[in-house]
Amino acid sequence: MGTVMDLAERMWTGEVTTDEHHPWTPVGDIEEIAEKTIFWRHFANVTAFETEGGLVLIDTGAYFNQRQTFEAIRSWSKARLDTAVYTHGHVDHVFGVPPFAEEAKERDWPGPRVVGHEAVAARFQRYILTAGYNSIINTRQFGADALKRSEGGEMAPRGIIQWPTEYTYPDTTYARSLVLTVGGERFELYHDRGETDDHTWVWVPGRKVLCPGDLFIWAVPNAGNPQKVQRYPLEWARALRKMAALEAEVLSPGHGVIVVGRERVRQALTDTAEFLESLHDQTVAMMNQGATLDAVLHTVRPPVHLEGRPYLQPVYDEPEFIVRNVWRLYGGWYDGTPSQLKPAPQAQQGGEIARLAGGVRPVVERARELMVEGDLAMASHLVDWAMAADAGNAEVHEVRAEVYSRRANESRATMTRGIFRAAVWDSRVALESPS
Repeated sequence: MGTVMDLAERMWTGEVTTDEHHPWTPVGDIEEIAEKTIFWRHFANVTAFETEGGLVLIDTGAYFNQRQTFEAIRSWSKARLDTAVYTHGHVDHVFGVPPFAEEAKERDWPGPRVVGHEAVAARFQRYILTAGYNSIINTRQFGADALKRSEGGEMAPRGIIQWPTEYTYPDTTYARSLVLTVGGERFELYHDRGETDDHTWVWVPGRKVLCPGDLFIWAVPNAGNPQKVQRYPLEWARALRKMAALEAEVLSPGHGVIVVGRERVRQALTDTAEFLESLHDQTVAMMNQGATLDAVLHTVRPPVHLEGRPYLQPVYDEPEFIVRNVWRLYGGWYDGTPSQLKPAPQAQQGGEIARLAGGVRPVVERARELMVEGDLAMASHLVDWAMAADAGNAEVHEVRAEVYSRRANESRATMTRGIFRAAVWDSRVALESPS
């Protein structure tokens, strides 16, 4: 048993956890998981199939590890890349084709075919349109190292993720399903909306390998990301149940490790489907009863019997965020609180709170007290009101940095931790900037 298989077993049994081996860990393990089939585990995974007609890649790697992915695949097989399939258009999955295309040109081979859902091109166009915004939010989301300091004690510059604006578009697209035959091997592609509207999952019946893309990620499904576009939890769950019926022997996901064994694959898929269905159905039921978003957020919970599943831990997204996305899908952005429909500017709101409290200092002091008591959520509201009232106040920034630092340290989810740490960064920069 190699590194990939060994880790898959240890994670399934709970010997190691997704807190220790996060699904986005860029480790670079590579191992054969079925006959002439390898799994390349990185920030985003690649599954490669060698056939008589050349290689087939399911996903191709991120924009920051093109060469590393190419070299990893080439360490296993020298066969020509015939087909690359994008499971979706996220930038950690679609940037590995150029080195293979260059190789094909150098060797006078036919260039690789690139296959994806018909909505991938529209995603790429949206990324180009919103490149600045995506640079900002992804820097925030993955800003775990934002608070590293240089040896001299000054704030180290936070690395800015520069969002790409050049993409390799699919030259073969489809709408609902597509069968590809490469070297006599059958690859079945199916479209279902889930994390994205352009998602493809792939079934390779001859090898009993299922590639769900990011529809399974060894964590709470990324169905609620607070900074990204709409997700589709119910359709996602339905796709998982379709996959569970296939009796795959190996599940090779877009992130995390593989799942080996027919019963384990079925359990992982059906558990994840039930998780999403429960959050969806509870939310819709409360919406139908006229509940506000606040009431829904503080009532809906995942099924208790799924809490301990090693592949459903909130280390990236959170159930609360999925609830918000269900609300947004069916109910829009109005949260049911009338004052939130056309709110006063935040600075004005903060000023009124400070006046009621007798100034900014009492607001800050109460935030300190709440922080000591462990009520970090309420302390966050107070420090944000205080900052809205007096954005240049050093004491406000000191307390705000401490509150959000504690919240970040107590958060398991990558995106939650990233947003809180970005707030810490902003306040510490304000403290160290000349007045």
